[in-house]
Amino acid sequence: MSRVLVLGGARSGKSAHAESLVEGRADVTYLATSPLSHDDADWAERVAAHRARRPSSWTTVETTAPSELLRGGTILVDSVTTWVAALMDETGVWDDEPGAADRLATRCDALVNAWTMTAAHVVAVSDEVGLGVVPETRSGRLFRDTLGAVNQRLAGTADEVWFVVAGLPQRLR
Repeated sequence: MSRVLVLGGARSGKSAHAESLVEGRADVTYLATSPLSHDDADWAERVAAHRARRPSSWTTVETTAPSELLRGGTILVDSVTTWVAALMDETGVWDDEPGAADRLATRCDALVNAWTMTAAHVVAVSDEVGLGVVPETRSGRLFRDTLGAVNQRLAGTADEVWFVVAGLPQRLR
């Protein structure tokens, strides 16, 4: 069992690095945390590129259920970034629904708890959002702050943490 977090900016090569960390393992489950959007051609191309890179022996599960981290074997999560965005959608936080912040906190806690409790070998990919500009909108700042807090919590209990810049992975822990 080990937990590995791979951080990086957009298009930094973090997913490819994470995939290389599980290369050769026969029991890989790929947790895809963002559904395919047929309304967004660019997103569809990105999803297709990720699918094309995966070995046919890997099992793909599209989910935002933290309990999926409790599977056995090897799990590749791509990505925590889209997972947190989905949790924000599912909890109604974007619309300021009553109780949304508490529901979001509970779902983020469940994600972090599953990460710390898993007996699987897990490699998770996430965007490092703390290096950019301060988002102009309230929703942008809320997303940045939520993802940043989740990343810190995952990194705090990870066995390894990698930072990928311009395709160059650097081990932080």
